[in-house]
Formats: sequence, structure tokens, C-alpha cells
Amino acid sequence: MSEIEIKNLTKKFEMKGHTVTALSDINLSIEKGDIFGIIGMSGAGKSTLVRSVNFLEKPTQGSVLIDGVDLSTLTEKELRKKRREIGMIFQNFNLLEQKNVIDNICFPLEISGSRKKEARVRAKELLKTVNLEEKEKAYPSQLSGGQKQRVAIARALATNPKILLCDEATSALDPQTTDSILKLLKEINETLGITIVIITHQMSVVTQVCKHVAIIDNGRLAEEGLVEEIFESPSSDAAKELISGKEITFTPVKSLDTKRKIRIVFKENSAYEPVISNMILKFKTPVNILKADTRDVGGKARGEMILALPEEEAVADAITEYLKENGLAVSGITEDL
Repeated sequence: MSEIEIKNLTKKFEMKGHTVTALSDINLSIEKGDIFGIIGMSGAGKSTLVRSVNFLEKPTQGSVLIDGVDLSTLTEKELRKKRREIGMIFQNFNLLEQKNVIDNICFPLEISGSRKKEARVRAKELLKTVNLEEKEKAYPSQLSGGQKQRVAIARALATNPKILLCDEATSALDPQTTDSILKLLKEINETLGITIVIITHQMSVVTQVCKHVAIIDNGRLAEEGLVEEIFESPSSDAAKELISGKEITFTPVKSLDTKRKIRIVFKENSAYEPVISNMILKFKTPVNILKADTRDVGGKARGEMILALPEEEAVADAITEYLKENGLAVSGITEDL
């Protein structure tokens, strides 16, 4: 049984006399112990979806089950108790400015009825988990963005949740700090066995730590599956755009301008071979590199390129087959970059 099951979920809002559909017929299953990414552009509906997991947003239609329990069947008291199993962290940290670090971590324990002494013992343990023991008496205004997010993570873990929801938790952080927070989340997942759901618009976040990913586009589920498989061979336009983007790293030469573009991904067995050089020598025709990048996908370096192929269809087809035969994942690109 999946730990989180989302069935036929639809969420509508009434705004100024109009009905806005934020989510439409979403179906997802998230296994226990997974790090699951939900990604989409701004306004796609991903934050509404993650807030539906703990019923901060109640679906218009459909259901959300946690460990087989349908949240819509619970009373408010039962729902509050169930939410203790679901921690949540946010982009803007949501720390209490008038409380110091250790009191911020103690806060959810105290309001749930824990004794103050027990709460402080638990808070000190969590400060070690997030590597902030020396900051227990500091106030949020004295912390960096990364330190604030570590406090927020510790506070979210205070009630021993089974699930941790992260709503754009790294969007306000610089790349180096983002990397350290993602490593911390991965460690928490591995050591505590907590299921983590990460909401983001950054594919780099998903490829670095997530095992599975769902892509949300205009309130609908565009694609889902293993991160590695979707990175190599995205099938939806939304996935292709999120992975490749529209910014061209190298300006194409006019004489090689073409509508025939492909995206290739270098796997482990092809990363050390001069495949592109050999291809040009074999077919005796130039190929333009429109974009080149390297990504961390599940702890493995994966190279990707977008190539503009020759206009002659037979040559372009032969090049595509050659690349596949040499162990590269190849997918076509039809949209303008």
C-alpha cells in the first residue's frame, strides 16, 4: 500500500464570480520512504496540490489517503492529530521572530501537550540533526537564510512525522545553500526513513535528490515516473521545457539553422566516448550544438546536448540512429528554443 494516495483530485476556487480550476483529476501514489518531486512552472497548481496532502486545502472532488486513511472522513480533531504525522516547511521559513531557535523548535511540541523539559530535550536532539547546536539561543534575525531553513526543518521534525512536505523550500536560497539543504533532506530521508515530498519549479532540485517525479502543467498531471527515466526521455511538452529550458547556450550559425532539433543524454556507458566527434567524421557533415549542460541525476553526472541536425532528412535520420546505437538517449524537440 502506498503511504500517500491521491485519487481523482480536483480543486476549484471561486474568484470574483468566476470558477477557477487549480487542479483537475490528479492521481498519484507515493511510496513510503520515497523522495518524491512535484514540479511545474509558476501557477501550475503544485503548491495547491501539496497543501491538499495535509488537507490545508480541501479538495472539491476526489480523495487523499494517508496510510489508507481517507482524510475527508476524519473529524477536525482527528484531522489535527493526523497532521502531526505530516511536517511541512516553506519558502519563507515561517519562524516566530520573537522566539529564539530552541523555542521555535519547541513550539509545536508545547502546543501538542508535551512537557517543556521533554520538548527541550527533543529540540536539542534536532539541533544536532540539522548541525545548529551553537545557534540554540540565537533569534531568526541573526540567522542566514540557510540557517533559518535548517531551524524550520528541525521544527517540522519535532513531532516525529512520517511525511515531510517541502513547498519551494530552497527557492529563496543561493545555489550553494540550496545544495546543503538538499543534502540534509537526503540524509534525513535515509537515516529516519521519512517520506519527503518536494514542491519546486527547479529541475536541478528534482534531479539531485528525488527518486520519482510528477510534472504538473496547468493543473493537470502531464507526466510521472522515475526521475532518471523522465530526464533521459521526457514525453510531455511540459517535461521537455522544464528539463531543457528555452535559453540557448550557443547561438546557431545561420547556414545551419534548421527545424530538426534533438536532445541527447550521455549515459555512463557513453560519457567517455567522443561520440559527437566520431559522428561528424562518419557522416562528414557539421552539426550545430545549440545547448550543452551537465546535471546531477540521482548522484550521477549526466551530460545533455541539444543539436541542430542537417536539413537532409535521410542524413538526420541516420545520425539519430547512430547516436542511439552508441548508447545515448535521444528525443526530438519540436518547440522553438
